Amino acid sequence: MTHTGPYGDGPEPCEQVPAGRLCVPVRPVADGCATRLFRTPLGARTAVAFSTPERLRADLGADQAWTAFAGLRARDVGS
Repeated sequence: MTHTGPYGDGPEPCEQVPAGRLCVPVRPVADGCATRLFRTPLGARTAVAFSTPERLRADLGADQAWTAFAGLRARDVGS
């Protein structure tokens, strides 16, 4: 069963369960790496995560650095 998300942006699962391992694109910073943020069509900043490294590379290219997060919901990555 699904319901509309809090922003009216589409269906979300009614039960929030951990997503398992997520592949999150990162960018280099002075003391390590930071989550790479993107823009929505309306200009808001957002983080993205992929279920596999292959999907990340297919969308962002083979040279995109990434890190694995485990046990987080995708919306927690940018927090």
